[in-house]
Amino acid sequence: MKKNILTWAMLLLVGLSTSFANTGGGVNDKVTKAFQKEFANAQNVQWEQGKDFARATFTQNSQVLFAYYNGDGDLLAVTRNITSAQLPISLYSDVKKNYNNYWISDLVEIAMNNDTNYYITLQNGDQTVILKSNGSNGWDVYKKERKEEI
Repeated sequence: MKKNILTWAMLLLVGLSTSFANTGGGVNDKVTKAFQKEFANAQNVQWEQGKDFARATFTQNSQVLFAYYNGDGDLLAVTRNITSAQLPISLYSDVKKNYNNYWISDLVEIAMNNDTNYYITLQNGDQTVILKSNGSNGWDVYKKERKEEI
């Protein structure tokens, strides 16, 4: 009797632990296979399923990256948060020259279709400005918002 209870307890424990170990998050097999092929050395993978895409958050080479896939398993983009020191020098200089009274609240590098773009969110006391890089030559205003007064 004790052996049967112990056996059932072990089976239940193994079954529960494997169900929680699944990090697929409802993502289809095409997507997970494409991800495993592209990022074979990825660690700590966590999935989120959106309406039109799946996002994998993972660590590779000590960096946190985000990979976006469509339902067919096609890689749409890879993004990462970066510091201003990681910007191309021309982009960094342009921000310092033209937005010296703003602080950087967010900076993202997006690799998509063999092209790399940067989005930077800048703020001051009055407004928030989001800029998108146009190559490594400069910035275009993507969005501008005035802050609400409290």
